Amino acid sequence: MRPKGVHGSGAKYGVAGPLLAQEQHMVLTNGSAPVIKGVSYCLAHVPDLVRHGSKPSRDIPKDPAILDTLLKHWRPYEDAVAYPPHQVFLGNLRPDDLKEITQPWYENPCHGGGRFGPYGEIMPQEEFYGWMKMCDQFDLVLLEEEFVTQVRDLLVHHPLVTEDDLELLGSGVPPGKIEETLDEGIALPLYVDKTRLVGCFQRGHEEDKSLIPEFLIENLAAKASAVIALRHAIDKCPSVQSTDMDYLLGCGEEAIGDRYNRGGGNLAKAVGEMCGCVNATGSDIKAFCCAPNHAIIIGGSLINSGVFKEIAVVGGGSFAKLGMKYRGHVTHDMPILEDVLASIAVLIGPDDGENPRVRLDIIGKHDISSGSSNQAITQAVVVDPLKKHGFKITDIDRYATELHNPEITEPQGSGNTPRTNYRMLGGMAVREAEIEADGLDQFVENHGMIGFSPTQGHIASAAPFLGHAREMILSGEIERAMFYAKGSLFLGRMTNLSDGISFVLERNGNSR
Repeated sequence: MRPKGVHGSGAKYGVAGPLLAQEQHMVLTNGSAPVIKGVSYCLAHVPDLVRHGSKPSRDIPKDPAILDTLLKHWRPYEDAVAYPPHQVFLGNLRPDDLKEITQPWYENPCHGGGRFGPYGEIMPQEEFYGWMKMCDQFDLVLLEEEFVTQVRDLLVHHPLVTEDDLELLGSGVPPGKIEETLDEGIALPLYVDKTRLVGCFQRGHEEDKSLIPEFLIENLAAKASAVIALRHAIDKCPSVQSTDMDYLLGCGEEAIGDRYNRGGGNLAKAVGEMCGCVNATGSDIKAFCCAPNHAIIIGGSLINSGVFKEIAVVGGGSFAKLGMKYRGHVTHDMPILEDVLASIAVLIGPDDGENPRVRLDIIGKHDISSGSSNQAITQAVVVDPLKKHGFKITDIDRYATELHNPEITEPQGSGNTPRTNYRMLGGMAVREAEIEADGLDQFVENHGMIGFSPTQGHIASAAPFLGHAREMILSGEIERAMFYAKGSLFLGRMTNLSDGISFVLERNGNSR
């Protein structure tokens, strides 16, 4: 049956019928298989920016007492560092280590890790304000001069901060300038320690609603956090220099633009500029939570084709999601756990005979004709591509899906998303007669994992396990892992469709 609204034979529009499997999945063998050369994950702890997150900033004007409630549930930096899921995110712990730590995790801190981990760091708020200022080319951020001196003394010791960066930090402005700007009603206040005013964030244009402070701070926070992640990724990869990068793919959620081009994008190139990637160009991939997976597959394909040799996928934090589920946390007298900006960077290059390969011939995708139920998405994105290449569901050692930390989502009534997804996948393994019904819990135990990612949309969807998977494959603990992401396209009010895409990361056959 022809879809509604499509006229003619349909052949021109690709609706004549489903393609044969061999037409849909062409094995790419002519080029070099793409490999994951490095992965970084970073967190910026920004409790005083929670008030500017999308949900709190809409609720506070309706009930000003909510701000006091937020401040009472404010989490200090030391607690954020010791929070076990954060230590998993940074790589100091493995996801399975969370099984051994009593919940609630915020009451059982992990003091064995620290600010830095194998994959990156968790940065204190004061320093992150400094990074935002260093990334600010349009004087959007005004910081008080005494505070700038304090931040400079901190940043001078950071291993990735250069003298040029410190010059960009500037010397700050007198306190009176910040108060004057705020009194004009054209800026957002910046605080530390709950109530200490240290700066403000200005608008970018007097009339352009796309350049108001509320939007620009989202963009600059995403840029600064992505810069930190990409610098860590390059620093930790001995075979790659910043000048080697050919192409940058942004996978963040922010729509960078102005009144004439509201979602023009290319935050990727702006990030590369701050990371010394002088020989690279780039673009942004927009696909809601699926964007990192899409970007890795596109980047891998560009490597395979020989168009580019060194590619970085970068994604900054989602500022709008700060404090998104604060009501559930304060209702249960918890600290507000959505007080971090998470960022990622993934380095992709040609086959080096060692690093894990991205299997471009096993790509699962949610077609427009696929259903939007959880089961339909899982069938299209996970089960079908495996079947077409002779794999069973149980042949994949570990699956990474939406890895939202359940300690954040359950108090608000959003459930345990990873567990739901893994049980769905296990149920499909039962249906395929790969496991017995009474083996469902064991399947989840063996092939899934506890969610440990901040609820930062695109960040949480599959990507947080990539560093762990790479490490586990290199050490011989596992042979392959599948990363499948799902996206809610209907949120944009343009379609009721969902999205989903997956890829398999596999041991390099020449590494042993």
